[in-house]
Amino acid sequence: MLAVDDEMAGLDEMKFLLENNPRVQRVLLAFDAAEALRLLRSDDQLRSRDSEESVVDAVFADVSMPGLSGMELARVLNAFKQPPSLVFITGHEENALEAFEVGALDYIMKPADADRVDRALRNIERTKAERAAGDRPDAPAAELPAADEDEVIPVELAGTTKMVSRKTVRWVEAQGDYARLHTTDGGSHLVRIPLAQLEERWADANFIRIHRSYLVSMSLVSELRMSSSGYSVLLGGGEPKELPVSRRHTRELKDRLVRAPRQGWGSQG
Repeated sequence: MLAVDDEMAGLDEMKFLLENNPRVQRVLLAFDAAEALRLLRSDDQLRSRDSEESVVDAVFADVSMPGLSGMELARVLNAFKQPPSLVFITGHEENALEAFEVGALDYIMKPADADRVDRALRNIERTKAERAAGDRPDAPAAELPAADEDEVIPVELAGTTKMVSRKTVRWVEAQGDYARLHTTDGGSHLVRIPLAQLEERWADANFIRIHRSYLVSMSLVSELRMSSSGYSVLLGGGEPKELPVSRRHTRELKDRLVRAPRQGWGSQG
């Protein structure tokens, strides 16, 4: 592991937390991003030449550093042939979204503690195992939950991980390469997954695309409305929410709405 912080107190704290975790074998230190890159480039070249195990599996870096910042360091690491996992440790929660955009695996708010660091290390181990499995030609494809099983989505922000059940999701809103989950408790959570991927992944869980920007839970559609501007749906499961339906998705939505009650009536004796 490599810890990077321009403040001695922060570097000492991270060194202590990492060295006292049984998952960590060795800890390297860097006082700025330039020193970190020197260490990482030599490690990357060693692996490329000899195919040896990396000394640095992950980088725990502060975001705000003089010269090259943590975010800029992340962008450089993305160009590596075998980039290490990156975990930001910072006192600035407003950088969380940008951190994940540049490929950070985790984001820990200061002051860090042993349990939070251990959770990040578990994420690193899991990612390393997934990468190793993906490199094997006979590696089995990852399995998604069966259609009748609920999926739990880990949502992390500012050092806290919340497990969001798919059953609580009313609708999903596209936000670039991200998606925002709107839940029955009135909350919303940004996840790093495109809406098109969620549409495919949740198709068997009764979610349907109604617009280029919206995916909704069919079980919560209470009304289909028509106006001079087109169709919209009204969602239950909380405070009523009206969302537009695009022309290209109207026919499929109508068909699904018609089939649903017919299937329900047919099952009654």
